[in-house]
Parts: sequence; structure tokens; C-alpha cells
Amino acid sequence: MGETGQLKQALISSSAGAISGAISRMVTSPLDVIKIRFQVQMEPTSSWDFLRRDLYGPSKYTGILQASKDIFREEGFLGFWRGNVPALMLYMPYTAIQFTVLHYSKTLAAGSSKKEDHLQLSPYLSYFSGAFAGCAATIGSYPFDLLRTVLASQGEPKVYPTMRSALFDIIKTRGVRGLYAGLSPTLVEIIPYASLQFGSYDTFKRWMMVWNRYRFSYIGPIKPDDSLSSFQLILCGFAAGTCAKTICHPLDVVKKRFQIEGLERHPRYGARVESQKYKNMHYALRDIFHAEGWPGLYKGIFPSLLKSAPAAAVTFVAYEYTSNWLQSLLI
Repeated sequence: MGETGQLKQALISSSAGAISGAISRMVTSPLDVIKIRFQVQMEPTSSWDFLRRDLYGPSKYTGILQASKDIFREEGFLGFWRGNVPALMLYMPYTAIQFTVLHYSKTLAAGSSKKEDHLQLSPYLSYFSGAFAGCAATIGSYPFDLLRTVLASQGEPKVYPTMRSALFDIIKTRGVRGLYAGLSPTLVEIIPYASLQFGSYDTFKRWMMVWNRYRFSYIGPIKPDDSLSSFQLILCGFAAGTCAKTICHPLDVVKKRFQIEGLERHPRYGARVESQKYKNMHYALRDIFHAEGWPGLYKGIFPSLLKSAPAAAVTFVAYEYTSNWLQSLLI
């Protein structure tokens, strides 16, 4: 009976995670494409960097609105969903693995599979469970992340017309290991990112529940209701996504540079990241900082925040409601 219950819960967690990941990805894809275009552009992305313009040629993208207009004019409306197929193939298994491992980790730590017991875990265990879940999900879905970055960054004219052509060319030029280019900085990024995202989400939920109890205590003898509304869940997810992305964004920039290192790219979109340009993650951070300054480490931060905060909110809320719905169906 216990094994059956665990199997049912794993099915609920993985299914709800996959569905929430697909919904979040479809909604936020345009901002993700803009963010990637900024991150892989070595040229300055704003007027603040005018002192460094002598180091590079003219910039293709200089602002969110300008980038949006250019992408729409050159690539059409569907350009904002460039690389969406590998992205969906990334996010659905990623969130499925992530939420399944997260629930299992919390169940082991709490000795119970109930969500209310998971919220009673110490903040340290919440952060650790998030980091562990993020690592497992990253390793399981990384090749799709790399393909998504390559396809989303290339623009028009395309170097790789399909995901299949990109896959075969990467394997041909860099071997199977090429599908895992940038995995190390990704894991270094995902540990604090997933830890902060899931840990702070649980923390914000606890604070919101305390606020609800405090608020309802003034109504009268009615039993305090500390359950969270949809709007409060959205706020918690929004805040968690903002905190995690702001702190970890430079590591995401480094990951993107490793992923497109040595690959073909049309000259219109700026200087190519040469093969073996960065020896390791530390060298990459230092090189980007010296060549492009602090703004270089935060290229794409605004579209990234515009994307990651609502993406986290949509993912968490969709997961909460989908898992509850599936739970009711399987009882």
C-alpha cells in the first residue's frame, strides 16, 4: 500500500510539474528569446557602455523595446518563440524531474508526504531540497537546454534551420560531450538558483500564512484561515523568482557563452564567441568583467527578470492547482 501511494504521488508530482513547465514556457518565451539575444551578444547592450564601444563593432540589440521591434520586423511574430520546441522538451522533463525529486526529498526529511508537513521543515532543509532537485533536473534535461540556446540565439538568416540539424552539427563538431557544453557552470548556477527559488518560495508562503492568521484573528471567534489565495501564491512565486534570478544572473550569462562557444552565427548578430575562449568558469567571469564591465555580467537582466518572476509565479501556481486536481482524481 505504501509503495502504491509513493508511486501515485510520484505520478502526480511529475505530471503536474510537466504541465506547469509547459504553461510557464509558452507564456514567457518571448522574454526568454530577448534575454538570450542579449546574453550572447558581446557588444555593449546599453548607452551606459559607450566608453567600451571602441572594443567592439556596433550593437545589434540595445534595449528591450528596440530588440522586440527588430525581432518582430526581421523574424515575424513567431520569432519570439524561436527555439520553443527544444525549450518545451527541456522545461517539461525539467520541471517534472524537479518537482518529483523536490517532493521526495521533502518527504524523506519530514517523514511525511503531506504538503502541510513539508512547510514545517526548517528553512535549511527547504533550501537543500531545492538545490538537490535543481541539480537532478538539470543533468536529466541539459542537452535540450543547449539546443534551445543555440536556436534562440541565431536569429535570421538561420544557421541551423531545425533542431535536428543543430543536434547533428554539434555532435559532428564537438562530439557528444558538446551537448553538455557549459554543464559545470550550469550546475554551479542551479545550486544557488534552485535553492533560493524553492527555499524562498516556502519562506514567503510561511510568512503569508502567518499574515493570514494575524488578519483573521481580528474578525472574531471564526477559526483563523491561513490558506493562501491564488493572488498570494502568485506574489510568493513572483518574489521567489526575482530573488533567485537577481543573485544568480551572472552565472547564467557565463553558461550561455559556453553553450555557443565556437558555433556558427551570422555576423549581423555580433562577434562570434571563439572556440576555447574561456578556460573555465572563473576565467569566463573575469574575462567578461574586464572586457565588458559589470553591465556585461548582467546583460539581459531586465528581460530575464521580466520573464523569471512571472515564470516562477506561473510555474508554482500551475503546479499547486494541477497537483491538487490530479490528487482529487486519483483518490
